Amino acid sequence: MLKQVSTDLVIIGGGPAGLAAAIKARQAGIEDMMIIERDRELGGILQQCIHNGFGLHRFQDELSGPEYAQRLIDEVEKLGIPTKLDTMVLNVTPEKKVTAINSQEGMLEISAKAIILAMGCRERTRGAINIPGARPAGVYTAGTAQRFVNMEGYLPGKRVVILGSGDIGLIMARRMTLEGAKVEAVVELMPYSNGLTRNIVQCLEDYGIPLYLGHTVVDIQGKERVEGITVAKVDEKLKPIRGTDFHIPCDTLLLSVGLIPENELSQKAEVEMDRITGGPVVSAERETSIEGIFACGNVLHVHDLADYASVEGEIAGLGAARYIQKASPKDHKYLSIKPGNFIRYAVPQKINLKEMPGQITLYMRVTEPMDKGRVKVIGNGEILLEKTERYLKPAEMLAIDLDTELVTQLGSVKELIVEIVKEEIKAKEGEE
Repeated sequence: MLKQVSTDLVIIGGGPAGLAAAIKARQAGIEDMMIIERDRELGGILQQCIHNGFGLHRFQDELSGPEYAQRLIDEVEKLGIPTKLDTMVLNVTPEKKVTAINSQEGMLEISAKAIILAMGCRERTRGAINIPGARPAGVYTAGTAQRFVNMEGYLPGKRVVILGSGDIGLIMARRMTLEGAKVEAVVELMPYSNGLTRNIVQCLEDYGIPLYLGHTVVDIQGKERVEGITVAKVDEKLKPIRGTDFHIPCDTLLLSVGLIPENELSQKAEVEMDRITGGPVVSAERETSIEGIFACGNVLHVHDLADYASVEGEIAGLGAARYIQKASPKDHKYLSIKPGNFIRYAVPQKINLKEMPGQITLYMRVTEPMDKGRVKVIGNGEILLEKTERYLKPAEMLAIDLDTELVTQLGSVKELIVEIVKEEIKAKEGEE
């Protein structure tokens, strides 16, 4: 039997973004709300990230993933925010109806005034990257291996190769080494690493683990279990170069080949999607194209730091609270934010000129590494913001604060362009 429930706010996902959104919405005055989480505990992926490095921005403290999550969970419990754990959301409609199921209550239909999407992301699998070769046991995503080691107490293998230099892969290179496995190599398709610089140093260089840039896995050997892999160099078009292949014996291959925002529910809600980020198109308040449905965290775009995901959750929580509390319909007049030279994407993708905050933070990723670049925000051919940044990498988020009073001074403007101008670092006197 379908159980029908009504509430002001539903937050789908209990990771760092969803928890921060719930806390902010409650602090803004929303009493009737709930968090729905499909796992047995709150915290999301943070619960299996037992390494430190979390919380430096948000808490000014260096925490492990579970410690970071616990601080948010403690605040949720202190505020008395209801949660439904071990509950799977099956559908979200544009009319803000949420269908969910769990073993205690059966099927639920929840009618909400506002919804915050915070479902996180998932890993790309072997099928997504089409590695040829046999299909033996011993091929895992890095996140699956991380859960096995850190939460279930299993060691997936003893002689390991990691494909992809994303942060999870780098962290698992260190973790597997500490657990007694031999990490033979990390293999990266691109000519640069896709992880944070600190993880390259602390997880590979400190343990003498080789990193093969501009290489990929072209074959997997083994019948019952992985026995080895073949690696080859790639050309400018990222295609394997014949004659450059070499063999690495191993019993395990971990895949750290990218993350995909978990947006099946967003698509069911018919929100407009961004083909670059893989997440919804949102305003500065993190409202999607469907009025009253908001999105934040890795479901919106993949973050490098949980701190940024939490900040974005707070923005969405406050936006949802204001939406619920405002009786009259919103007045919309949007200004688009477009990526220009060397910018892969920018979030938010639009600003509502009718309800513009005093300042917004633009989150961006660059298209290629550069030692120095001058970031420009341009409207009607006029530079609103210009800022020099050092050591830019596609793997590391670039965050720029924009004073929106500068936008209002432009008069009629339909879009802002965010771009980067490459700059050379001048050698110091006496250096060659």
